Amino acid sequence: MRSGNPALKDSTFLDLGTGSVVRGGDAVMTLAGTVNKTGFLLLLSVLTATFAWLQVSTPDGIAGAAPYVWGGAIGGLVIALVTVFKKTWAPVTAPLYALVEGFFLGALSAMYNHLYEGIVMQAVMLTFGTLFALLFAYRSGLIRATENFKLGVVAATGGIMLVYLATIVLGMFNIQIPMIHESGIVGIGFSLFVVVIAALNLVLDFDFIETGVEQGAPKYMEWYGAFGLMVTLVWLYIEFLRLLSKLRD
Repeated sequence: MRSGNPALKDSTFLDLGTGSVVRGGDAVMTLAGTVNKTGFLLLLSVLTATFAWLQVSTPDGIAGAAPYVWGGAIGGLVIALVTVFKKTWAPVTAPLYALVEGFFLGALSAMYNHLYEGIVMQAVMLTFGTLFALLFAYRSGLIRATENFKLGVVAATGGIMLVYLATIVLGMFNIQIPMIHESGIVGIGFSLFVVVIAALNLVLDFDFIETGVEQGAPKYMEWYGAFGLMVTLVWLYIEFLRLLSKLRD
């Protein structure tokens, strides 16, 4: 049940008091229910993303994007942390996360599209193409979430997060990590690696959700599973934007 996604981890289906698996009785988690809720969260994020896009896009360029970008990013992080620690609140917090994250994605996408026309549609198509391709590969058995596979993806995900954290901290002191965030061969190679790892996290998420269904997890875990999948999709979409912008440069 290991996943590189911090929202979907080993202890998600365990009762912290007893250590036993939490089961939902008659109202249990289903695959169809999780898929439907994932679609609903995506719809919510598209609605607010469209609103933010229209608000910041002007005939003269981008204006007023900062409140949507920072408000959406910080608000999404806070709601995500609440959801992780209070899984039973997921039926409420997961839709809120999708709405708030939509503001962030809409403004960010408008900024990228202003600099690189057409890049957003390319990133969206690549994101959903990757989602369906890996879902097909997982369901057909072409990719198996073995224990070694999980360990490798989790370790790589942790390493990427540490690099990004170091970038933020060093940036406060005007120190830049050389090459990996630039548009040279090293920077493009790094972005390709990150996209691959983000995509492979989808396989772990599929396996995690399937495990919850098999174990008869409570009904609210459908919302939690959909939330976790949204976290990975948002990350993958942003990384596609970064990679495509480097290739354009």
